[in-house]
Amino acid sequence: MTKLRSAKWFVPDNDIGFQHRAAMRSEGFARAAFGGKPVIGICNSWSELNNCNVHLRAVADAVKRGVWSAGGFPLEFMTISLGEELMMPTAMLYRNLMAMDVEEMIRSNPLDGVVLLCGCDKTTPAQLMGAASMDVPAIMLSGGPMLRGMWRNRALGSGTDLWKFWDERRAGRLSEKDWHELEGCYSRSAGHCNTMGTASTMTALAEALGMMLPGTASIPAPDSRRLAAAEETGRRIVEMVHEDLRPSKILTPQAFDNAIRTLLALGGSTNAVIHLIAIAGRLGISLPLGEFDELSRATPVIVNLQPSGQYLMEDFYYAGGVPVVLKEILSRLHGDTVTVTGKTLAENVRQAECYNSDVIHPLDKPIHQEGALAVLYGNLAPHGALIKTSAASPELMRHMGPAVVFDHYEEMLAKVEDPDLAVTPHSVLVLKNAGPIGAPGMPEWGMIPMPTKLLKQGVKDMVRISDSRMSGTSFGTVVLHISPESAVGGPLAAVKTGDLIRLDVPARRIELLVSDEEIKRRLAIWQPSQPRFRRGYYTMFLDHVLQAHEGCDFDFLRGHPGERPYEPIIGRS
Repeated sequence: MTKLRSAKWFVPDNDIGFQHRAAMRSEGFARAAFGGKPVIGICNSWSELNNCNVHLRAVADAVKRGVWSAGGFPLEFMTISLGEELMMPTAMLYRNLMAMDVEEMIRSNPLDGVVLLCGCDKTTPAQLMGAASMDVPAIMLSGGPMLRGMWRNRALGSGTDLWKFWDERRAGRLSEKDWHELEGCYSRSAGHCNTMGTASTMTALAEALGMMLPGTASIPAPDSRRLAAAEETGRRIVEMVHEDLRPSKILTPQAFDNAIRTLLALGGSTNAVIHLIAIAGRLGISLPLGEFDELSRATPVIVNLQPSGQYLMEDFYYAGGVPVVLKEILSRLHGDTVTVTGKTLAENVRQAECYNSDVIHPLDKPIHQEGALAVLYGNLAPHGALIKTSAASPELMRHMGPAVVFDHYEEMLAKVEDPDLAVTPHSVLVLKNAGPIGAPGMPEWGMIPMPTKLLKQGVKDMVRISDSRMSGTSFGTVVLHISPESAVGGPLAAVKTGDLIRLDVPARRIELLVSDEEIKRRLAIWQPSQPRFRRGYYTMFLDHVLQAHEGCDFDFLRGHPGERPYEPIIGRS
């Protein structure tokens, strides 16, 4: 049996050990409850400010049942919770803060293992980043996707359908009464987005990485099987502690390769690229953008979910979920990677069956022959940019048009509603100062709204580019994550209205058709904007955040191969 980390706190027969044991006794626990048993932290991102995760207290109770039954001692603790709906300017600004919160709570407390309760977009990568840095046995469990919205017998997908109806409202084709009615039908339960947005993508990738029990990523939030999975997760983490099965043994370069291929097969969120790079970086593993593009060319999209397809997460779960996807693409995965079950990925999915081949297609009948993403380079994106090809318009994959430039988000919001905006369907909308430092936090501003005058003409898509991100539920011909960003003097800062921009996705190029000399001249006289705010965490963020192609983690949090986490000295507080 592995020596328990918590023994440093509870075993010593001295005044310090006495104090630690007395602290537990004051909560009503008998000494036998924690003496010599694995102490399991339940890292809970519950919050009433986060509707996606608001049910996680009940999930935590089910995890505790499993821990107790396996002979462990569960202790629930809260961290900050990152909710996409209410946090401004973006939950992404606080992902690294939550990762630090998770890491330091594990480090500073007598925990032998940890269950990570996640859900909303950034909670999943933040918890994985913190757990990877601390490297005690860890297992993840999501709260699951919400039920599908329903309006007049039509299923509604989170985000994806909202943007469509909002465009109809802006174009004058949807009444105020219908708009208000939709609001009450849109989100019918707790749980994260029910499309293949960032939340569903990241929980699916946690399962593909081997950090979650097979089949648990996509169980709907209100489904009783979610609580049964929680109980089983609680039992398994106690076993993992005895086996000393740590994240560093699971999160290998081969596991990240599996996650990238799964992302592409799912038609998943562009945000996952940044998060996977950041998680891998905590372990000293490099994931260059070129690897995503190389694997995309050889990995078809087989999952028919919004925004790249038709169905929603309930349908995905009923069709067989992540295990079926992994089994379908197993010939292209590293099936021998270790998972939290103690078995290999291939062993975990051997018995998986597909129950709806229109939701999860066979590998030989894909929805798209290539993966969901393409990485672009060129004089506008020396370090790369992304486009979600599976949710873009095929006719715009090669396009050249004049730029319509917005220097800031507020300017863009005002001008896209201006009936006199000089824009045509051939224009290329350009948003600057929306990246990690420019916004700050790299919000989901990249799906620039279609100008109202074009919506009224029936135009549904056009080329849009920025150094920002977009929601995983979004769609359209949108070039994102341009690196380096404009706020640090990247080439995007040099673009002027009227400049010609050429997009060539098959050639993986995004070019500003201006001479190199002119670009250099413009950047030589460019002046950075002053930060909107400098205090506390904002200062840390602005001073240490990395660019999009590096995962937007803090430079001082990246790991190095073979590095062991610092352990606190156990003494008087």
